[in-house]
Formats: sequence, C-alpha cells, structure tokens
Amino acid sequence: MKFKAAVLDEIGGEWDVREIELHDEIRPGEVLVRMGAAGLCHTDEHIRHGELPARLPLVGGHEGAGIAVAVGEGVQGIEPGDHLAFTFRPSCGLCRFCVDGKANLCVEIAKVQAGDAAPRFHENGVPLNAQSLIGTFAEHSIVPATSCVVIPKDIPMAVAALLGCAIPTGYGAAVHAGQVKPGDHVIVIGMGGVGTNALQGARVAGAATVVAVDLSEQKLDLANDFGADAAFTSLAEASAFIQEATGGRKATVAIITVPVAAIASAALAELEQGGRLVLAALGDPEKFRLELPVNYLVMNDITVRGTVMGSASLRRDIPTILNLYRQGKFKLDELISHRYRLDEIKEGYAELGRGDVVRAVVEYN
Repeated sequence: MKFKAAVLDEIGGEWDVREIELHDEIRPGEVLVRMGAAGLCHTDEHIRHGELPARLPLVGGHEGAGIAVAVGEGVQGIEPGDHLAFTFRPSCGLCRFCVDGKANLCVEIAKVQAGDAAPRFHENGVPLNAQSLIGTFAEHSIVPATSCVVIPKDIPMAVAALLGCAIPTGYGAAVHAGQVKPGDHVIVIGMGGVGTNALQGARVAGAATVVAVDLSEQKLDLANDFGADAAFTSLAEASAFIQEATGGRKATVAIITVPVAAIASAALAELEQGGRLVLAALGDPEKFRLELPVNYLVMNDITVRGTVMGSASLRRDIPTILNLYRQGKFKLDELISHRYRLDEIKEGYAELGRGDVVRAVVEYN
C-alpha cells in the first residue's frame, strides 16, 4: 500500500511530504487505519529541533483520528468502520496505573518509548519509524489498539484529531492535575490548544474566576470565548485582576502551558497559601528548568506538579468532554483556527511557531 506521508530525516530538517509504503500485515493487538485528520502539535516540533528523543527517519504525528479498516487478532471493542481517536499514551486497562484511574501512566508507554523493532512504514526498502507508534502524518497507518479510543461517528474528524492530546491535556490540567473546585481562582498562562482547554476545564469545574495570559492580542480576544473572565498580556495584570475581584485574595491555581521557566517561577509568588502550580508544557530541557524556593513552598503549603496528557484517562474523559460538547458547555469546533492539506504542513508549523495558531489540523481526503 502506497500513500503520502510527512517524514523527518534528521534533527533540524524539515517535514518532507513524499510517497512511502506500508507493510500492512496486521499483528495481534493492532488496527489498520485510514487517517481522517491529524493535529499539528508542538511535540513533533520539539522532536524536529532535537529537544525530545526519537528514532529517525520518522513519520511524524501523534495527534489524530481515523477510521478502522481492519483489526488484528485479539482486538476487542474495535470493528472495521469504527471511528477512532489516537493517543500517544496507550492504555491497556489492566495495569496498576490504569486500574487506579491513571491511564496516562499506563505501562504500555514502555513499548512506545522502545519503538517498533520492525517498522511498518518503508521507503525504497528503508524502514521509517512512526511517531508514538501512530504516525498520523501519513494517510494510512497500523496502530496499537491500546492507542485507540472509539468515538461517535458524528464527531468531525478534525475535532476528533484533537481528542487524544491537546483537549484532554488542557481539560485535565485544570480538572485532574489542578483539582480546580467551585470557588477557586485560576490563572492560565498560554492560549494555545492546551491553554484554551484549560480555561474550559476550569470553568466546567466551577472556578469562580478564570484569567488568561498570553502575549498575542488575537489569542487574548479568543480567551473570552473559551471561558476567561479577563485576559492580559502579563502575569502581574492577571494577578491584580484576581486580587481586585476577590478583595485581596491571590490565585488558587496557576496552569503553565508555555515552556518559559521565568514565568513558571513568577507564578509561584501569585498563588495563595495552599495554592497549586501545574506545569503542562514541554520545552528545551537545558532551558526549561526551575530553581524552587523550597522554604517558601513548605511554609505556604504550595504544590508544584507536572502533568502528562492532563493526568487524563481518555476512555473516561473523552466521553465526558463530548457530553459537555453536545450540551454546549465545551467548545471544540471553535478551537480549530487553521486547516491544511498534508503538503502544506511546513507552512502550518511556520504559523504555529509564530504564535498565530490556536489549534491547526491536517485534513485528509
């Protein structure tokens, strides 16, 4: 089977769209899929810049949705024709993490990190690895069933493509990692795909005040549509708004969705006693590092925690988010600010890098 895919050959290279082929023997526990849409996420760019490890050459894309074409032996709950959202954090449903409701930490991630010893994608006899064993920057792929979540067929593919990463990461950063409760006062820093969904998560969790921070005036205008009570270009302004609105209180929760260490450190001072700082961003490991004022954290009972995929369990949280979507309480269609063809992927990432994009998707025919 031959088709087009976006391939990264070397660190610092570009996403090159060209024809490749798929060795389509389906192994037990796998699903052959036809892609419907793929999300353009910063994670793939971190790989391109050498900030995250990967085996090259690589078919990119870890965020996407598609249709099951065929299923391998032992696959349960997925049938040909089912619509699927894909997740870069697989979930077996049986390990201690999955049983404890922490599917984002499932032991199956070890297989993703190890990679496929016999990659399915090939080009002129050369094996090509698949990002997170998924490779959504290809028109077809073979995906582990543990990385698939069945979704209703009426959900648009472009929306479904975001359900495996950006949407649950932002939602979960507020609901699960931040543990936002009714009456809390929340600051969300960064209005990309994760930040806008953190706003929505905080709002549906019952936060009394939700304030957005971003340098882009365009994104600040959008923040109000996604649940923000106010939006500012600086953390100081956001904190001042909360103090004025609450008679002097500071923020209960601050959610960081941009990899800027200085902002994360500054946010600690804007939290009230018992506050929670959530780190929901990845960046250059040499630069995105924190020096923590331990005595201050201890004496003020402040929690600092990271979250991968919003500490979400997708088979639990995707149906919850879709229910909120159907009730008009969670915006999904409006998240997509840019749509591209696969051969426009370099243009898409250029716009993403300039900060002009909330969420962008590649749509397949």
